[in-house]
Amino acid sequence: MIEARGEDSVVHVRVHPRAGRTEVVGSHGDSLKLRVSEPPVDGRATEAARRAVAGAFGLPASRVEVVSGERSRAKVFRLVGLPADEAAHRLGELLA
Repeated sequence: MIEARGEDSVVHVRVHPRAGRTEVVGSHGDSLKLRVSEPPVDGRATEAARRAVAGAFGLPASRVEVVSGERSRAKVFRLVGLPADEAAHRLGELLA
């Protein structure tokens, strides 16, 4: 779910758009499962997912970048400046 990329981390996310609310709901295989209320139109669901990932990891949205999957439910986000061990710790707290 979390990988190290230099001094940053990357997190694999499975996004389910058009949900009743935006929330982290657990894991989906080797990905973080995330529901977003936005529809998958004009990148709105991707932006909602980026902001939700930022909030979940305690980062400003400006430090979360889309690496791949802008038009897919399977996305990869870079957590800029967050080491993988710290990201894994925060993820463990989130899913506990």
